[in-house]
Amino acid sequence: MVVELLIFILVLVLLGAIFQHNQLPPSPIAIPVIGHFHLLGPLIHHSLYKLSLRYGPLFSFRLGSVPCVVASTPELAREFLKTNELCFISHASSTAISRLTYGSSLAFSPYGAYWRFVKKLTMNELLGGRPINNFLQLRAQEYGRLLRFLAKKSELGEAVNLTHELPKLSNNVIALMIMGTRGSTMDGRMEETRTVIREVTEIFGELNMSDFIWFCKKLDLQGFGKRIENIYERFDTLLEKIIAEREELRKNMRKKGGDGRDDEVKDFLDILLDISEDENAEMKVTRIHIKALVMDLFTAGTDTTAISTEWALAEMINHPEVLGKAREEIDRVVGKNRLAGESDGPDLPYMQAIVKETLRLHPPVPLVTRRCVKACQIGKYRIPESTMLFINAWAIARDPNNWANPLEFRPERFIEANTDVRGQHFQVLPFGSGRRICPGMNLAMQMLPGLLAGLIQCFDWKVVGPLGEKMDAGDSVLSMDERPGMTAPRAHDLVCVPVARFTPLTNILDV
Repeated sequence: MVVELLIFILVLVLLGAIFQHNQLPPSPIAIPVIGHFHLLGPLIHHSLYKLSLRYGPLFSFRLGSVPCVVASTPELAREFLKTNELCFISHASSTAISRLTYGSSLAFSPYGAYWRFVKKLTMNELLGGRPINNFLQLRAQEYGRLLRFLAKKSELGEAVNLTHELPKLSNNVIALMIMGTRGSTMDGRMEETRTVIREVTEIFGELNMSDFIWFCKKLDLQGFGKRIENIYERFDTLLEKIIAEREELRKNMRKKGGDGRDDEVKDFLDILLDISEDENAEMKVTRIHIKALVMDLFTAGTDTTAISTEWALAEMINHPEVLGKAREEIDRVVGKNRLAGESDGPDLPYMQAIVKETLRLHPPVPLVTRRCVKACQIGKYRIPESTMLFINAWAIARDPNNWANPLEFRPERFIEANTDVRGQHFQVLPFGSGRRICPGMNLAMQMLPGLLAGLIQCFDWKVVGPLGEKMDAGDSVLSMDERPGMTAPRAHDLVCVPVARFTPLTNILDV
């Protein structure tokens, strides 16, 4: 009797598993325990695209014991991110993400009261329209600093590694927006910060088997644990120094009476510290929360902006006819007696189109990831709770069903059609969509046209080849291969000799 009962229970369990599997989208054959890890290469969005060609635009797979679904059409992206947004309102997380963001970041916190509070605070004080405009002059100063550095290199005929220099610019901009120009500074720490940020984005984009296979959770099979702790300790030390310096400065100012600021506007770090000291604040903000937000902003703001700028430059170098049209527009609208900047962006529609086309072909985050927080129905399929969702934004933007000649870099397509990149048109999703859309989208779309306009207004670019030789822009020598990670940077550094277009160039840079 007992044996028969056990057999009956086993049959019910097996039937339930088969029934649940049949409710999921099509799937490749899995290997016991590991699931479909063996089908994923270093560039995960490429692997998922290849699988979609065989199993369809909506398919399922398993990472260990974790069910996953992949969507690769605009219609499915809309279904997941808009129609069923509240079922997929939280981001997928991992051991690396949880540890390195202190479990409290804006990007990866679960949807709820804390996330809403932090989102509102960040948009009101840092990434909304008003604060972005308030920091316009600070960003212009950083653009000018980079262009003067390039002008000196041009005079000497020396090559510049733009893959190294562009993150310096975006890192400086984020540091100034968070911490202002006084007190706690990043002087002497920028290089270490940029190095750590690059390591963070790389490890966020890698799959740790211990996150997905239950009996491996306490094992460090791939060495992720050591890497995570090394990155954590280095960046946490930097953040502690920054916060401690600012706290000491605030303490000294109070001793002098008042806050000692004169007419200086509070920066974002001061605002966070004010809230942490306010017992009546809407939400209790701790030191951990402050570090998480600063980490979040540095990570999201430094790498993605620099990566998009580099991709745009590389595409223009490989397409001199596009570069020529952009320069003609700048010379016509801005002239040759002053430097193009962010304020010129709205009057440079072709440059805006170049930015959008770059974000289409090279989305800084190629996979929009979510976690299912409530089971829901997508067409004839039932998506269970805790399923990981991957929207393959990279594949959608290269699908000939959505775009004519999708692999061609042609900015004109964004002038001919009323299509934008801000999450309302699901055939191009570089920033995601909905409530969890990238909060830095407005800043990126403000910075990119102005920065790129300055770079091509002031300089021609002679590409330096792998052996150090200078090559003409028309040779199309630049590789468009990608490097693995949460973001998708170019696989090879962009090294060029800047050639001044004006003599003397200092006249336009001093204006």
